[in-house]
Amino acid sequence: METLPTIWFVLIAVLWTGYLFLEGFDLGVGMLVKTFARTNDEKRLLLNTVGPVWDGNEVWLLTAGGATFAAFPFWYASLFSTLYVPLVLVLLALIFRAVSFEYRGKVDSPRWRAGWDWAMSLGSFLSAFGVGAMLALTTTGLPINANGDREGGPFSWFNGYAVLGGLAIVAFALVHALAFLALKTDGEVRLRARRAVRRWLPVALLPLAAWVIIVALQRGNAASWVLIVLAVAGAVAAWVFNAADREGLSFASLGVFLLAGSASLFTSAFPTVLPSTLDPAWDLTVNNASSSPYTLGLMTVVACIGVPLVLAYQAWTYWVFRKRISTKHLPAAHAVVPAVGAGPAAAASGQA
Repeated sequence: METLPTIWFVLIAVLWTGYLFLEGFDLGVGMLVKTFARTNDEKRLLLNTVGPVWDGNEVWLLTAGGATFAAFPFWYASLFSTLYVPLVLVLLALIFRAVSFEYRGKVDSPRWRAGWDWAMSLGSFLSAFGVGAMLALTTTGLPINANGDREGGPFSWFNGYAVLGGLAIVAFALVHALAFLALKTDGEVRLRARRAVRRWLPVALLPLAAWVIIVALQRGNAASWVLIVLAVAGAVAAWVFNAADREGLSFASLGVFLLAGSASLFTSAFPTVLPSTLDPAWDLTVNNASSSPYTLGLMTVVACIGVPLVLAYQAWTYWVFRKRISTKHLPAAHAVVPAVGAGPAAAASGQA
């Protein structure tokens, strides 16, 4: 087994795990805007908990995709062309979600806010479901031939594994977001989030656990099962710490569950990066799907410089915005009201 392709396989696994951890609670908060928040102030509070960090969290998705393109171009080509339709839907969902962050507060109107709340919740749901489906199919297989091309129609990828993966990430994102809100907010929202974690955590983690166990049964090894045991321990610890009102440890324990579960998936898959459901001989592996050694070597040098800087900056961002917030910290909502006799230009210069 060549060293550089293995290193980049591990790095891409780390990038996807980091994305699921950071964007997981981010997407979950977006979904909870319609299902958990009861008043407009609570919706604003939820959005403010992730407001300073949501766009930085999405960088992990771009980096994971970019690293896959550069390090394993055949993996990237087969995966993204086969899943072209769902990935376009994910992209549109992310766009609507991002716009809703910026536009929701521009007009003080219940109808206006309701529309952008739906854009936020549905965009977050579709993004989480689509990414989960893609990752599940990456570990269970796609109908690709010897050239890495899709066999069948544009929906030949759709199966039970795709649904399981989508539900796994959606459910995890929701409970992860509740744990985050219990850690980040204060007052009534904090108490309700803590109770919701205690109630829903055992159920919400089942789809992801089922996905991990299925892949381990199909292609796993001893290390995969050790990691599964660690993931179960993380899930139990998250529930116990939540019951003891230790929100920080509960949130961190959910991170252990995700990290160990993700590591089990990638450990089970290695060295295959994309299995073929048509013929195992057509599987893409870290060797036959990777770039040249020169490309990987150059990328490794750049990554050794760039990755620590990005991690340091993002850690600093979370440290700056580490304090709890509540509805009492929110300024009053306001609308643009043009001055009497002012023309359109004057009205346009107001603050929304």
